[in-house]
Amino acid sequence: MELFHTLQGEGFHTGKPAVFIRLAGCDVGCVWCDVKESWNPDNHPMTSEKDIIDKVLSYKTKFAVITGGEPSLHNLNNLVKDLQENKVYTAIETAGTNKIPNYIDWVCFSPKKFKKPIDQAYQIANELKVVIFHPSDLDWALDHEKKIVNKSCELYIQPEWSKMNNHLSIILSFLKENPHWKLSLQTHKFLNIP
Repeated sequence: MELFHTLQGEGFHTGKPAVFIRLAGCDVGCVWCDVKESWNPDNHPMTSEKDIIDKVLSYKTKFAVITGGEPSLHNLNNLVKDLQENKVYTAIETAGTNKIPNYIDWVCFSPKKFKKPIDQAYQIANELKVVIFHPSDLDWALDHEKKIVNKSCELYIQPEWSKMNNHLSIILSFLKENPHWKLSLQTHKFLNIP
């Protein structure tokens, strides 16, 4: 759908310069999604892996984030391998609904209530990021934490942007009671950057 150079705005790598590779297509369909235009792949022309690699390498940044839509709908093994052969540290942001590519450096697993994740996501997640749209999502986050296999996985709670002011106090209380979790904010929205 698009490729752009910016800062990673949320989660573990917040503030790190990154090239975002946004792929079209989504099998989840979150009601609060802020890139619904990415859902239908027919609305976006196909791009070759070579073109993607060339564009990524045109920036000094050696950090790429593959996102969507839902990027795991695509077979990304060759793209990820080529990025790594060019010494680009590669992350994916996924709801974990489909097979996650081999060779990936960092998996940000953000499960959604709209479609059940596959077991692989719990096994390889480096980061569990749960978006809080409703107060019940906090208990839901704890349920997902129990399924994570990698005990060094970073745990993040992130208020959904439009509900942030409504839920901030309960999120802060949650974090005080569960200090192994951290707060993620969409800093790119505060900065008004992509």
